[in-house]
Amino acid sequence: MTMHSAKDYLAIPEPRRAAIAQLDRELVAGRRVALSTHMNSDGDGCGSEVALARMLAQRGLDVRIVNPTPWPDLFDFLLGSDVKNETAKGARALENIDLLIVLDISDVKRLGGLTDAVRALTVPKLVIDHHIASDDPAGNIILTDVTACATGELVYDLGCVLGFDITPEIAQALYAAILTDTGSFRFSNTSPRCHAMAADLLAAGVNPEEMYVRIYASAPEGRVRLLGDVLSTLGVDSAYGLSWLSMPAGMLERYDVRQEDLDGIVEHARSISGTRMALFFRDLGYGKVKLSFRSTGDVDVNAFAKQFGGGGHAKAAGALIVGSLDDVRDRVITAARAFLSPKS
Repeated sequence: MTMHSAKDYLAIPEPRRAAIAQLDRELVAGRRVALSTHMNSDGDGCGSEVALARMLAQRGLDVRIVNPTPWPDLFDFLLGSDVKNETAKGARALENIDLLIVLDISDVKRLGGLTDAVRALTVPKLVIDHHIASDDPAGNIILTDVTACATGELVYDLGCVLGFDITPEIAQALYAAILTDTGSFRFSNTSPRCHAMAADLLAAGVNPEEMYVRIYASAPEGRVRLLGDVLSTLGVDSAYGLSWLSMPAGMLERYDVRQEDLDGIVEHARSISGTRMALFFRDLGYGKVKLSFRSTGDVDVNAFAKQFGGGGHAKAAGALIVGSLDDVRDRVITAARAFLSPKS
């Protein structure tokens, strides 16, 4: 067996280097830059934004974060007085910028309420992302690679190629991105390179126990009580390897929790033995249902989600469907059975 060193795993593919060189031409000192990510931003989106904001500040760019939905409380610890978060200003924060960089998005529509403003921008619009490409990206200069475990991996590579100082604060943000998007290094996107990067970030000052406590062991009581109610809705069709959970409208308000407190709930359905596809239905309360799809083995939930106007990764995707919770659940489960076919 051939043994590899961390240096071998951290080698940066040439296509990424070429894309980073193209991005670099836009990173001019003094430019006013806005960073954005998808609605209901997660650890990868938030971590990648904060890490890149601090990197670009080292070069003298004036950087601010402008997201389509409020910054999640869970990741407040990544921000500091040195990172400007102008999300509350909405589209007004995109006025008079010289450059936009969108992270962790393959489709501009995932910018929600900022979509029209971003489409109207005439400044350079860049994308850094690891999702399957869409027909409607948010930018025209793209650093993308679906083999990356997280968008944070691409930001890490950008930092290495361009010689930015990976400070403890930047390392913490990148670690949060990689940790959350790999499900604590459990999902199939966890690679040897991913672990090599994590080791490098630990060496740069990340405290893994502190990160675990901040991200996974600081849940409000309401989240645990909500989880209990959601788990009581569990449905399983073992003949197809299908499991699902449902959440009626109003549960966030009932338990005084936030959108980010729902992260990971679908994994409870995926954890059931024999499950090939797991679904989480969340009634948004205004005639739309948000779906999270997860899979194991060779089941491609990105392909399945496309039937409903959604998408994402092969093993993790999402969609937003018009209809009542009962109607949408019936339609999607029927379609899932047809997509999966019975287990032999």
